[in-house]
Amino acid sequence: MLRLKLVFAAAALMAGAAFASPTAPKNGAEYTTLKAPQPVQAEGKKVEVIEFFMYHCPACYALEPAMLEWVKKQGDKIVFRRIHLPLTGENDPEAHLFLTLEAMKLEESLHAKVLSTWHVERQRLKSDDDNINWAVKNGIDKQKFLAVYNSFAIITRLKNAGRVAATYEVNSTPTLIVNGRYLTNPTMVDGSNPGQIPRQQLNQATLQVLDALVAMSQK
Repeated sequence: MLRLKLVFAAAALMAGAAFASPTAPKNGAEYTTLKAPQPVQAEGKKVEVIEFFMYHCPACYALEPAMLEWVKKQGDKIVFRRIHLPLTGENDPEAHLFLTLEAMKLEESLHAKVLSTWHVERQRLKSDDDNINWAVKNGIDKQKFLAVYNSFAIITRLKNAGRVAATYEVNSTPTLIVNGRYLTNPTMVDGSNPGQIPRQQLNQATLQVLDALVAMSQK
């Protein structure tokens, strides 16, 4: 009888694994639903997709090429934006740089350069002076940069960045939020499909989950 029970248990585990798939993600497995849905910045039938990231994060850097290709492929179906997780709290220099570039409408054009500084040049931007020197080196007027960097609006947003992340239930990067409602990340996708997804294919599997969540949101 014990042996028979073990056989049934093994069969159940195999069946569960068979149904686990990034192309047909399950709530509580490859993604979760936020306890409190958040407002979105997308209009009409467009679906908002947010990437919570950190400049120094190796996994974010690894995801970036596939993420950009995925966003381009979506066309007008989505509105994509990034939010920098403030790792060191209210004075996090990386989040401070991100918010400043975003406010100056330079974040999109300089995002790749910041990542390259960290991951290719191995230069750590860990202080205000590091950020200011980097900005000047990359052609940004120093006085204009400082005016925004030290502005009340940016300092306030920086102090609130941790609370913003908490409302989205985000505590690691990269983490993706779809339509203010669904949360997923590579760690969840990997953990929900143990041993099934080769490491080099994990980012693509995560984007397959995004495809499914965008389709769900459109319905």
